[in-house]
Amino acid sequence: MASQTQHFDAIAIGAGFSGMYMLKTLRDRLGLKVCVYEAGETVGGTWFWNRYPGARCDSDSYVYCFTWDKQLLQEWEWSERYPEQPEILRYLEHVAVRHDLKRDIQFNTRVTGADFDESNGLWKVRTDKDEEATAPYLIAAVGGLSDTNMPSFKGLEKFRGEWWHTSRFPHSGVDFTAKRVAVVGTGATAVQAIPEIAQQAKQLTVFQRTAAYCVPARNGKVDPELVKARKADYEGVVTRIRESFFGFEYKFIPKSILEATAEEREREFDRMWDAGGFAFWLANYQDMFFSQEANELCADYIKRKIRKTVKDPAVAQKLIPKGYPYGTKRQPLDTNYYETFNKDNVLLVDAGSDGPIEEITEQGIRAGGKEYEFDIVVFATGFDALTGPLKALNLRGRGGRQLDHAWADGPHSYLGIAVAGFPNLFTITGPQSPSVLSNMPVSIEQHVEWVADCIDYMRKRGNTIIEATPEAQERWVAHVNEIAGMTLMPRANSWYMSANIAGKPRAFLPYLDPEGVAGYRKRCDEIAVNGYEGFSLM
Repeated sequence: MASQTQHFDAIAIGAGFSGMYMLKTLRDRLGLKVCVYEAGETVGGTWFWNRYPGARCDSDSYVYCFTWDKQLLQEWEWSERYPEQPEILRYLEHVAVRHDLKRDIQFNTRVTGADFDESNGLWKVRTDKDEEATAPYLIAAVGGLSDTNMPSFKGLEKFRGEWWHTSRFPHSGVDFTAKRVAVVGTGATAVQAIPEIAQQAKQLTVFQRTAAYCVPARNGKVDPELVKARKADYEGVVTRIRESFFGFEYKFIPKSILEATAEEREREFDRMWDAGGFAFWLANYQDMFFSQEANELCADYIKRKIRKTVKDPAVAQKLIPKGYPYGTKRQPLDTNYYETFNKDNVLLVDAGSDGPIEEITEQGIRAGGKEYEFDIVVFATGFDALTGPLKALNLRGRGGRQLDHAWADGPHSYLGIAVAGFPNLFTITGPQSPSVLSNMPVSIEQHVEWVADCIDYMRKRGNTIIEATPEAQERWVAHVNEIAGMTLMPRANSWYMSANIAGKPRAFLPYLDPEGVAGYRKRCDEIAVNGYEGFSLM
């Protein structure tokens, strides 16, 4: 029997960067009564769940943080260029305590469904604690990469050893010492985990389906003088990342790569490679994402680096990406990833040349007709990105229509922030917004502030319902797909294209504004200034 229904002004789902800032803004700026439901036992979102070996941020720490707490920008000291998971979690815990957020967050509580009641204009939210709550506004702050993708491997239930998905490691960690370990997957997560596991394991076997283009992270301590200079110019830093293309202090080289001489190209490539981080991906020549010829020149540079680093030519050839343009999949940052395959205790099994995984056996994994024995298997198989976390909430809008039915052929949203037929629902960094193609805190803060301004506008005008119109939504969907179609992105079977999940309709999930996050911000602001154009307000 359900307990008595509680009522709030707004309910948010998720207590990571998005949910924490949404709570802070609605509660402390607008004075609303807010409840946040969080499945984990504390704040952190992705930084609570992902605690695999080597887990760390791959955005520079000075821009991967809340910019709304000006004093904390000055006070907080990051230990490295890319902080590890425990340090980011400590930061978010500090923010939660500093702003007294936890009193309005219900932890260890998973939302199991939410229905919009047209008779009273309220969302009714249900949880796994057999509780119900209502609120006029529902904000999904669940993150784009929180719904784990665990492919159904034949025979997994027979395996006698331990197995873990990278996003569900135990709090106590996993001891790989003297163990035979398999890692399944070679995406961004695996690229972080593999070098760490290889240092502990007796034998590490990596099962690769698609080779990745990795670029060096160049992690380490940041020069104290640089830290000081950044803190002295944080207003400038915030302005620049908000007005940038991807939410970083990066700019494309403003010319075609084809206009540069071979010597000039090599100098630029070396400069970006030595700088490390996303520079090679996000600050390269401006036509890299649009011209196959330009793209191949960038890809060739990385392939040469792989061949130079990996001693065994046969292994190097397996690690050379094939069949898709550079930059069209999530960019992994590596620290000794390619060097790891020079170790005697590391074996690479490639689905193409050695044969794919056929089944999990009692002793290990059978691939290409050969059985490999393991004590521990680590699945770095990623997520059902962007749409998966929202579909998992079991949302029902007008007429009881389910979100997963509305999105049966792929996502349909307006601005990546609202869905026609689902009134007063806001999706923070949802599908068809810049989201995962940006420095996430920049896009999160923009969405949270836009949603808070929208709710404030409605309350002051006496509006109780806001809903994207079907016409505006379909224009937006068409626009998102048109822009993506102008790039090389659709040529890769990436999770950006929904291609990592069996049966998931192929669709480009994020949004690439022609002017980046700056252009998208301007577009959203103009829509608000024009009385929330494309929305119906009642």
